[in-house]
Amino acid sequence: MYQFKEKQKLFIYTGPDGSGRKTIAQMVATMFEMVTVLSYTTRPPRHYETDGEDYHFVNEQTFKKMEKNQEFLESVEIDGFYYGIREEDISKAFTSNNLVYLALNPEGTEKLKQMYGDNVIRFFIYADRETVLYRQKERQDSEEDIKRHLAHYDDTMCYKDQCEHTFENYDVPQVSFQISEVIESILDRDIIITDY
Repeated sequence: MYQFKEKQKLFIYTGPDGSGRKTIAQMVATMFEMVTVLSYTTRPPRHYETDGEDYHFVNEQTFKKMEKNQEFLESVEIDGFYYGIREEDISKAFTSNNLVYLALNPEGTEKLKQMYGDNVIRFFIYADRETVLYRQKERQDSEEDIKRHLAHYDDTMCYKDQCEHTFENYDVPQVSFQISEVIESILDRDIIITDY
């Protein structure tokens, strides 16, 4: 298991699919020069997703082999698809940067929180069901995907109160700014102020 060093923080964005968590995570990351780590998944890419940019898309045989080799820090199965974060990728990310972010489902988020405690800061990003449905239709998700995501909506929302910070995403730039302010305050806690 990766050993965190002083000042290293892992920021995890979670919430319902279609809440805009990835978009916000990317915007906030540019303000802090954060790096991200991509999940591996066996689900097929959506029409707007690119391998190596959104996820590492692999077949089930490859995923199972990686799992057997204990390459994953955490892995979960959702709706028959597997998702996992490779420990080596986390280690590499932290060699170049103290701040790393992930966009994960609540299951993966909770696993990492249990592993790393206070080194993990969770941001729960959500929108109401109608907004989520509208956004998924806007990005032309398949009816099957939309149905699958909405089936998880209520369960995902139940995780909201367990996260350190919660934001309703009604305005991406505004919410990104608010999250940046939270991160500033978290990072400032690590600075020792000496009175002369």
